[in-house]
Amino acid sequence: MSDAIRAETVFIGDEQIQAYQARPLDPGPFPGVVVIHHLPGYDEATKEMVRRFAANGYAAICPNLFWREAPDASPDDASAFVRGQGGIPDEQIIRDVATAAAALRALDNASGKVGVIGHCSGGRQSLLVSTAVDVDAAVDCYGAFALEAPPTGFPLKVTSIQDRLGDVRCPVLGLFGDDDKFPAPAEVARLAELLAAHGKSFEHHSYEGAGHGFFAVDRPSYRPEAAVDGWKRIFTFFGTHLGA
Repeated sequence: MSDAIRAETVFIGDEQIQAYQARPLDPGPFPGVVVIHHLPGYDEATKEMVRRFAANGYAAICPNLFWREAPDASPDDASAFVRGQGGIPDEQIIRDVATAAAALRALDNASGKVGVIGHCSGGRQSLLVSTAVDVDAAVDCYGAFALEAPPTGFPLKVTSIQDRLGDVRCPVLGLFGDDDKFPAPAEVARLAELLAAHGKSFEHHSYEGAGHGFFAVDRPSYRPEAAVDGWKRIFTFFGTHLGA
């Protein structure tokens, strides 16, 4: 298989949601991955993740979840505006990711299998999406506030999705840092217990010496050893459940 890809901005669904898409140029068929961007927004670091999936045999797409609230704004400005509003409503996230998954399945070289992945707020949203959208695998990278509400004064106004965990529709991979506070290791352990009680498949790993954002190559939180191992686990997991 060639590693040649096509990467571009596209507009998807009836609402013409702005999204960044990359896919292999070979005839395929290829599975798809919806990449949910983190709270800092629809930025270059997230687009690089989309291209990385494409270079490894996936059609990938990242919908701009802030496009309604801040059209044509820079990622930093859009993120600041959305933070000031308390974030994006869960049901809106679900609809936009469902639209992105449908766009991947409609590609002419699609296999029909679609996974979802998110980091930070996107990690929580990936888990959320797995309870409501027909995806085949979900990856939660240090998703904050899945079980516990944000502390007083925190800009996000999100609620626990604990009551939804019984509706998880696919296997889930969780990657976390031992030094993270949101989520702290105790919350990760409780998430594992709850998913196990519901009979859900939850493979998870936590990295010593890593905190929140250890995948972020453009931030001081980056931890190369954890990130390299994490990417290996992601591709193994998606390879198992999506068939790449």
